[in-house]
Amino acid sequence: MLDVGCGPGRHAIELARRGIPVVGVDISAEFVDIARATVERDGLADLVRVERGDARKLAEMDHLESFDAVVCLCQGAFGLMTRNGDDEQVIAGIRSRLRPSGRLALSAFNAYFAVKYHEGAEFDAEMGVSHEITDIRNSEGDIRSVDLWTGCYTPRELRFLLRSKGFHVDRIVSVEPGAYVERQPSVESPEYLVVATAI
Repeated sequence: MLDVGCGPGRHAIELARRGIPVVGVDISAEFVDIARATVERDGLADLVRVERGDARKLAEMDHLESFDAVVCLCQGAFGLMTRNGDDEQVIAGIRSRLRPSGRLALSAFNAYFAVKYHEGAEFDAEMGVSHEITDIRNSEGDIRSVDLWTGCYTPRELRFLLRSKGFHVDRIVSVEPGAYVERQPSVESPEYLVVATAI
């Protein structure tokens, strides 16, 4: 399995604990270091490989093998790009790494929810991008305010995008962060979960 935008390894490491071999890719050197340290500490090095890489360039990462499944969850890479076309590159790269009939689980921010509920954020209706200023904390506990741009999607847009890159969309459901219980798509959930098959 490939975990795109694996961050500090939350999903990759849990999958490995369940006996699933995983390769995690993330653009952040610090997250990759954290994930590798956890993998070593927990004795999972035979099941998890974590490397630094840009999700927009997955198709160019020739050293990566083909995978039976890909996860890109909690906006690991998808939706966090600010240039038009970046999300398309992420999806095309994911498809390039999947074997035929391979499966994808991808989460995306809900555009309806962003428009309705994101107080203190600005929504660019033309680009479908929400902009907000948020506080982040480093490993030493220091807090810094940063700009956060997030691509937001409707289920219709997700279907079009995935189909255009060689996927059959099996289903799209409304989910809550950390509580992936399948529900019909609605304006009331912050995220959608897409399950798709490579064709």
